[in-house]
Amino acid sequence: MTPPLPATNDPDALLDQLREHHALCQEMLGIVSRENEALRGPDDFSAFPFHQQRKNLLASLDRSLNALRTHRVAWQRLSLDERARYPEVSALIRSNQDLIMKIVVFDRENEQALLRRGLVPPRHLPPAARQRPHYVADLYRRHTAA
Repeated sequence: MTPPLPATNDPDALLDQLREHHALCQEMLGIVSRENEALRGPDDFSAFPFHQQRKNLLASLDRSLNALRTHRVAWQRLSLDERARYPEVSALIRSNQDLIMKIVVFDRENEQALLRRGLVPPRHLPPAARQRPHYVADLYRRHTAA
Protein backbone atom coordinates (compact mmCIF):
# COMPACT_ATOMS: atom_id res chain seq x y z
CA MET A 1 0.00 0.00 0.00
CA THR A 2 1.35 3.42 -0.91
CA PRO A 3 1.66 6.10 1.77
CA PRO A 4 -1.06 8.79 1.80
CA LEU A 5 -0.37 11.82 -0.32
CA PRO A 6 0.29 15.14 1.37
CA ALA A 7 -2.61 17.60 1.37
CA THR A 8 -0.71 20.70 2.36
CA ASN A 9 -0.53 24.34 1.42
CA ASP A 10 3.17 24.38 2.29
CA PRO A 11 5.06 25.74 -0.73
CA ASP A 12 8.30 24.34 0.69
CA ALA A 13 6.82 20.83 0.49
CA LEU A 14 5.91 21.53 -3.15
CA LEU A 15 9.47 22.69 -3.82
CA ASP A 16 10.84 19.51 -2.26
CA GLN A 17 8.49 17.40 -4.38
CA LEU A 18 9.44 19.30 -7.54
CA ARG A 19 13.13 18.74 -6.77
CA GLU A 20 12.50 15.03 -6.22
CA HIS A 21 10.58 14.82 -9.50
CA HIS A 22 13.40 16.70 -11.24
CA ALA A 23 15.91 14.13 -9.96
CA LEU A 24 13.71 11.29 -11.25
CA CYS A 25 13.42 13.01 -14.64
CA GLN A 26 17.22 13.42 -14.70
CA GLU A 27 17.54 9.70 -14.06
CA MET A 28 15.09 8.90 -16.88
CA LEU A 29 16.96 11.27 -19.20
CA GLY A 30 20.16 9.39 -18.38
CA ILE A 31 18.50 6.08 -19.28
CA VAL A 32 17.14 7.26 -22.65
CA SER A 33 20.41 9.05 -23.40
CA ARG A 34 22.46 5.89 -22.76
CA GLU A 35 19.97 3.91 -24.84
CA ASN A 36 20.37 6.43 -27.65
CA GLU A 37 24.16 6.07 -27.55
CA ALA A 38 23.87 2.27 -27.58
CA LEU A 39 21.51 2.40 -30.57
CA ARG A 40 23.92 4.64 -32.48
CA GLY A 41 26.84 2.29 -31.84
CA PRO A 42 27.87 -0.50 -34.20
CA ASP A 43 27.52 -3.23 -31.55
CA ASP A 44 24.54 -5.51 -31.07
CA PHE A 45 21.81 -3.81 -29.10
CA SER A 46 19.96 -5.36 -26.18
CA ALA A 47 16.82 -3.46 -25.18
CA PHE A 48 16.24 -5.49 -22.01
CA PRO A 49 18.56 -3.56 -19.64
CA PHE A 50 16.98 -0.25 -20.65
CA HIS A 51 13.49 -1.71 -20.34
CA GLN A 52 14.32 -2.95 -16.82
CA GLN A 53 15.72 0.43 -15.78
CA ARG A 54 12.59 2.18 -17.04
CA LYS A 55 10.35 -0.34 -15.32
CA ASN A 56 12.23 0.11 -12.02
CA LEU A 57 11.84 3.89 -12.25
CA LEU A 58 8.17 3.80 -13.21
CA ALA A 59 6.77 3.27 -9.69
CA SER A 60 8.80 6.18 -8.31
CA LEU A 61 7.71 8.43 -11.17
CA ASP A 62 4.09 7.45 -10.63
CA ARG A 63 4.26 8.23 -6.89
CA SER A 64 5.99 11.53 -7.59
CA LEU A 65 3.41 12.53 -10.19
CA ASN A 66 0.52 11.71 -7.84
CA ALA A 67 2.12 13.78 -5.08
CA LEU A 68 2.63 16.67 -7.50
CA ARG A 69 -1.05 16.53 -8.46
CA THR A 70 -2.02 16.88 -4.82
CA HIS A 71 0.43 19.72 -4.28
CA ARG A 72 -0.82 21.45 -7.43
CA VAL A 73 -4.36 21.59 -6.07
CA ALA A 74 -3.10 23.08 -2.80
CA TRP A 75 -0.82 25.51 -4.71
CA GLN A 76 -3.70 26.73 -6.85
CA ARG A 77 -5.72 27.53 -3.71
CA LEU A 78 -3.07 30.04 -2.64
CA SER A 79 -3.55 33.67 -3.61
CA LEU A 80 -1.45 35.16 -6.40
CA ASP A 81 0.45 37.23 -3.82
CA GLU A 82 1.34 34.12 -1.83
CA ARG A 83 2.47 32.30 -4.97
CA ALA A 84 4.55 35.29 -6.05
CA ARG A 85 6.72 34.83 -2.95
CA TYR A 86 7.97 31.50 -4.38
CA PRO A 87 9.40 32.18 -7.87
CA GLU A 88 11.46 29.01 -7.58
CA VAL A 89 8.28 26.95 -8.02
CA SER A 90 7.76 28.34 -11.54
CA ALA A 91 11.41 27.84 -12.39
CA LEU A 92 11.35 24.22 -11.21
CA ILE A 93 8.14 23.52 -13.12
CA ARG A 94 9.72 24.89 -16.31
CA SER A 95 12.89 22.93 -15.67
CA ASN A 96 10.87 19.73 -15.21
CA GLN A 97 8.95 20.44 -18.41
CA ASP A 98 12.20 21.00 -20.31
CA LEU A 99 13.60 17.71 -19.02
CA ILE A 100 10.42 15.88 -19.98
CA MET A 101 10.60 17.31 -23.51
CA LYS A 102 14.22 16.14 -23.82
CA ILE A 103 13.15 12.68 -22.68
CA VAL A 104 10.35 12.62 -25.25
CA VAL A 105 12.72 13.66 -28.05
CA PHE A 106 15.31 11.01 -27.12
CA ASP A 107 12.59 8.39 -26.77
CA ARG A 108 11.24 9.23 -30.23
CA GLU A 109 14.75 9.01 -31.71
CA ASN A 110 15.27 5.68 -29.96
CA GLU A 111 11.98 4.39 -31.32
CA GLN A 112 13.03 5.36 -34.85
CA ALA A 113 16.42 3.68 -34.39
CA LEU A 114 14.71 0.50 -33.15
CA LEU A 115 12.46 0.57 -36.21
CA ARG A 116 15.45 1.00 -38.54
CA ARG A 117 17.17 -1.96 -36.91
CA GLY A 118 14.03 -4.07 -37.25
CA LEU A 119 13.83 -4.57 -33.48
CA VAL A 120 10.16 -3.64 -33.13
CA PRO A 121 7.56 -6.39 -33.59
CA PRO A 122 5.05 -5.55 -36.38
CA ARG A 123 2.15 -5.30 -33.92
CA HIS A 124 4.02 -2.51 -32.11
CA LEU A 125 4.67 -0.40 -35.20
CA PRO A 126 3.25 3.12 -35.03
CA PRO A 127 0.20 3.97 -37.16
CA ALA A 128 0.82 4.98 -40.77
CA ALA A 129 -0.05 8.65 -40.15
CA ARG A 130 2.68 8.88 -37.52
CA GLN A 131 5.27 7.47 -39.94
CA ARG A 132 4.83 10.50 -42.21
CA PRO A 133 6.93 13.12 -40.43
CA HIS A 134 6.31 15.86 -43.02
CA TYR A 135 2.55 15.32 -43.25
CA VAL A 136 1.62 18.60 -41.53
CA ALA A 137 4.16 20.63 -43.51
CA ASP A 138 2.87 19.12 -46.77
CA LEU A 139 -0.70 19.87 -45.72
CA TYR A 140 0.17 23.52 -45.08
CA ARG A 141 2.03 23.74 -48.38
CA ARG A 142 -0.97 22.38 -50.32
CA HIS A 143 -3.45 24.71 -48.65
CA THR A 144 -1.34 27.87 -48.93
CA ALA A 145 -0.69 27.22 -52.63
CA ALA A 146 -4.42 26.93 -53.34
